[in-house]
Amino acid sequence: NSHGQDSSYFLGWQLYENNPFHEVENPTGIIQMGLAENQLSFDLVESWLRKNPDVMELKKGGESVFRELALFQDYHGLPTFKNELVEYMAKIRGNKVKFDPNNLVLAAGATSANETLIFCLADPGEAILLPTPYYPGFDRDLKWRTGVEIVPVHCWSSNGFRITMFALEEAYERAQKLNLKVKGVLITNPSNPLGTTMTKEELDHLITFAMAKNIHVISDEVFSGTVFDSPGFISILEAAMDRNLENADVWSRIHIVYSLSKDLGLPGFRVGMIYSNNKTVVGASTKMSSFGLVSSQTQYLLTNVLASKRFTSKYMKENQKRLKKRKEMLVSGLKKSGIECLKSNAGLFCWVDMRHLLSSNTLEAETKLWNQMVCDAGLNISPGSSFHCSEPGWFRVCFANMSRGTLQVAMRRIKDFVERSNLMGRIKMNYQQNMSSLSRKLLSNWVRKLSSPDPDEHER
Repeated sequence: NSHGQDSSYFLGWQLYENNPFHEVENPTGIIQMGLAENQLSFDLVESWLRKNPDVMELKKGGESVFRELALFQDYHGLPTFKNELVEYMAKIRGNKVKFDPNNLVLAAGATSANETLIFCLADPGEAILLPTPYYPGFDRDLKWRTGVEIVPVHCWSSNGFRITMFALEEAYERAQKLNLKVKGVLITNPSNPLGTTMTKEELDHLITFAMAKNIHVISDEVFSGTVFDSPGFISILEAAMDRNLENADVWSRIHIVYSLSKDLGLPGFRVGMIYSNNKTVVGASTKMSSFGLVSSQTQYLLTNVLASKRFTSKYMKENQKRLKKRKEMLVSGLKKSGIECLKSNAGLFCWVDMRHLLSSNTLEAETKLWNQMVCDAGLNISPGSSFHCSEPGWFRVCFANMSRGTLQVAMRRIKDFVERSNLMGRIKMNYQQNMSSLSRKLLSNWVRKLSSPDPDEHER
């Protein structure tokens, strides 16, 4: 039951799959706005592959390397691939952080990487702190097989859902009251679902907290290459380096998870990784990676892609430009319908404020609104409750997994839905006002009759 598959986040996917939108074949179907995929820059990757056919044909210098790749490779991964990965990770971070390929462990996506790290850092029945709202898949990735508990760090809209030292301490004390030993805190930076990068102050809070409690920090940075607006991205390692902590104990308790699923739009390739300066963690997670290897063919192809520095520079710049433009299109469309979003600068989604559309400030009202959005408006957006948000009425809406035309259809549907909701609200309000007025009038007449001195008045 702890897998989380019955969450509304995943149920929305099932409803979409039963009735998927297609602009020609099924124009009344459900539009998938609950999937954080980046499909905006496929043409850039495809163009590079067409210009480099040897890579797709598994050739090097015109000679086939098929047999070499088809044979068994150990679970440490291809050294050339790991070298290119650490250079790409540094490039995303403005080369402010250098990565050692010997500290990199390959995994079959960030899902596998996160679970592997939890297996390495905590025992069943111990706890990981996780700021809310957080990615619904973490209920599966972090605890389903590991037996580790998640203790939410409650964040609120009053400060833009920023992490505070008070919130961290409160969560830690709550864990202690539950007799749970806290082994670490996990963050997503940039945030999923907020679409915001963490501030230097937040990162300093996390590092200071980890030092005080002698616990680990896991920074899931899978969206680090999607930052399209200021302020820029600050990695947890950069924040630690700014404090000259390279020789401190906490340096070996900071770990990064990354993948190529979001930045390069390749979730189907299943390329994830763990980066840690802790030799014990690297050693253990490398052995565990044998249960989720990245194929040699995939490593070979992506080695060549990442080695093309001119391409990666062009891709990063153009991809961020496209993400920003598409995000602004979503925000503008929602604003025309009277819906605001949390100010964001990264990611493939917006954190959308629909609290004013709730019939009441309750989880039940949010679930009702979600059902209406999916079933009536034909839009699969993800309710905040599935992200463990403490405030009803927030929704994550994705914008990069569809065409511009499909997003325009979605915006029209939202506008129509809001207008219908407002109309029904006015009708209900007018009805209530009329009934109230009629009740007051009848009551007034009744009182007047009872108080009349004329006995014949009572009979009329």
